[in-house]
Amino acid sequence: MIELERVICTDIGGSFSREWLETNGIGGYASGTVSGANTRRYHGLLVAATRPPLGRMVLLSKLEETLIIGDKHIDLSANQYPNAIHPQGFLHLKQFRLDPFPIWRYEVAGVELERSVFMVHGENTTIVSWKLIEDTSGENVRLEVKPLLAIRDHHHLRHDHFGIGELLETTDGKVSWKVGDELPNLNFVHNAKSTTGSGTWYRELEYAIEQERGFDFREDLFQPFSLNFDLVAEAVLIASTEPHDQSDAEELREFEIKRRAELVAAAAIDDASLWPLVLAADQFIVDRGEGKTIIAGYHWFSDWGRDTMIALPGLTLATKRFDVAKSVLTEFSKHISNGMLPNRFPDEGETPDYNTVDATLWYFEAIRAYVDATDDTVFVREVLYDKLIDIIDWHVRGTRYGIHVDTDGLLYAGENNSQLTWMDAKVGDTVFTPRIGKPVEIQALWYNALCTMSELAMQFDDEANSKRFNNMAEIARESFNGQFWNKELDCLFDVVDDDSKDESIRPNQIFAASLKHTMLDAKRARSVVDVVERELLTPYGLRSLSPNDISYRSHYYGSPYERDSAYHQGTVWAWLIGPFVDAYRRTHSRDSIAETRVAEMLADLRTHLSESMLGSVSEIFDATEPFRSRGCAAQAWSVAELLRVSNA
Repeated sequence: MIELERVICTDIGGSFSREWLETNGIGGYASGTVSGANTRRYHGLLVAATRPPLGRMVLLSKLEETLIIGDKHIDLSANQYPNAIHPQGFLHLKQFRLDPFPIWRYEVAGVELERSVFMVHGENTTIVSWKLIEDTSGENVRLEVKPLLAIRDHHHLRHDHFGIGELLETTDGKVSWKVGDELPNLNFVHNAKSTTGSGTWYRELEYAIEQERGFDFREDLFQPFSLNFDLVAEAVLIASTEPHDQSDAEELREFEIKRRAELVAAAAIDDASLWPLVLAADQFIVDRGEGKTIIAGYHWFSDWGRDTMIALPGLTLATKRFDVAKSVLTEFSKHISNGMLPNRFPDEGETPDYNTVDATLWYFEAIRAYVDATDDTVFVREVLYDKLIDIIDWHVRGTRYGIHVDTDGLLYAGENNSQLTWMDAKVGDTVFTPRIGKPVEIQALWYNALCTMSELAMQFDDEANSKRFNNMAEIARESFNGQFWNKELDCLFDVVDDDSKDESIRPNQIFAASLKHTMLDAKRARSVVDVVERELLTPYGLRSLSPNDISYRSHYYGSPYERDSAYHQGTVWAWLIGPFVDAYRRTHSRDSIAETRVAEMLADLRTHLSESMLGSVSEIFDATEPFRSRGCAAQAWSVAELLRVSNA
């Protein structure tokens, strides 16, 4: 349980900056701030995945809630308008907690009211409930609830009053709203005493984070009706694209509590402070077709091949969800094309993008980690092995974007106007870190993949391929050590392209020391770790560029162009703490001194679980104090790597 007390809840900075997230396992979500105000275009109580896991639409944006005690009306909601926050219901907050889902406790005039929100796993359904915890007011206590509808794609904002839908029917305990011909109806199921029609527009709500990010930040929302509860019993509102009865709410709540408790129990992690990360890990695992995939981050990412494979060990193996890992590996094997895994599945359209060189190589590492955790070589032999050989063969003869094995045994990748590594920021035709040639981490991953394949081939009595892959690995290792070692700085070049060698101190070299199969000897590996620790390590991960570099950017803010130009030029990435800790442990004795140092490295990230997206880990941070969290509020590989190395 994560708990926030009154001093944080009633503070504008504290309650507006802390977010919560509920997900439904099919790509939909509900999210907002502790204050009750939406600060992102992506915030909403029901963001439905209309084409799971994508096609996400903000149907129900929020609820306006008013507690009525006798003849006194106390607003519990909050909204940001131009030059005003109104109402300011967060001032009545006594407590907020994740237990296991978001719960608010309001205290006003002798009344304590508890509000909870959760999503139903497997469907686009959000359930909100309110119950009196204490009432010494001596007055009649009621609650008025007004739904505010957006009915839009979650990337966009509503400014016009067309296409909002229409009232389909109102019956006892149910209101059905017709969203559109191509979309399911939005159903409201409730136990309110009465329903009152409205048709009011709330205009110019402002979303502060969108304004900060340089995007459109004002929106109009539609309030079609209000619900009036007497609070004699628990008040319940089910917002769903599925049919439900009001009586379903309690059973669905108990099921969800049990489901989450079982996830924590199955992970068998003794350290209770890591349990929120187990639940956070579950939020990224969603259905794709008959299998599973991983949403890269909330709120705006879809499922990305690179992010999925990097995050898979932490999200599934560290939590002992081996069936999910197997499903993800199988599902992505169906989308291999010309020896490449998809980079991402777009929100619009079904054709995946293949503009990545590292997603495919991380696939080998994910499979290696799966076999190491489960010893399930039968699955790999029957389902994946032939496809993995085909991937290697495609890389040898060449595939998209100039990706091919060069005569020195190393992997070349890149063309003009392409961004193929994880440092992939691009605006228009401007690629900020193109890294064309032979990036250092690509060579580390390529060598690791060849060694993994050699071992698998040996286990499968495929001696010819085992020998072939081993020989390829040895050639790559010799070439790598000859070309990539920077004698002046005692570390690795970031990119080698013919005679050009990039001396930028970036975190990519850490993978040459962190992956199971490494091309570096112990002395060089230790030197790489020392340089990265000195130049790049922060309390929240690794900087993407040394502060001593002329291109270094300490803050990530401003317009999309300004932010993307800083994305990999200093900005701290939380997920990189994972490979750094792996490399640190490998190059230092696994004694109490080293583990104390590792604990220090992870301490601030673990504290971060109660600071931004509650229970989760942000994508990136500014590169200098106070290391403000930026980017995606909840990132799969950030959660995965913190969980994996914390529980190692």
